[in-house]
Amino acid sequence: MSAEPRYTDDHAKAGLDFQFPAIETWRNQFPGYEIEIDDPELTSVCPKTGLPDFGILTIRYMPRERCLELKSLKEYLYSYRNLGIFQENIVNQVLNDIVKATDPVWAVVKGVFRPRGGIATTVEARWPRP
Repeated sequence: MSAEPRYTDDHAKAGLDFQFPAIETWRNQFPGYEIEIDDPELTSVCPKTGLPDFGILTIRYMPRERCLELKSLKEYLYSYRNLGIFQENIVNQVLNDIVKATDPVWAVVKGVFRPRGGIATTVEARWPRP
């Protein structure tokens, strides 16, 4: 007797086809420095169970020509609030969108997600990708 998988490929890619709002930028004035941005109240929804996920998202990057505009970034991150998406996909999608908006020298996005069912998750993605 084979067990049916509880999580399908549809669950795995849930949320990735969402039309995320554009992240605005502004022209960088200085070379060679690092920016760190924290969102201590990131929320999303598990695509399988519908239960809420809560996390702290940290974005670190070295700007090249463009810097992230914070109000626009806040509105972008808010779009995850009711979105069914895995935590791993959030971190990687945010990284992709940060890179697309700013073309940084390097970037790191880290999500530290609160325990659900006794298990906490930390996910970190880096640009350039290995």
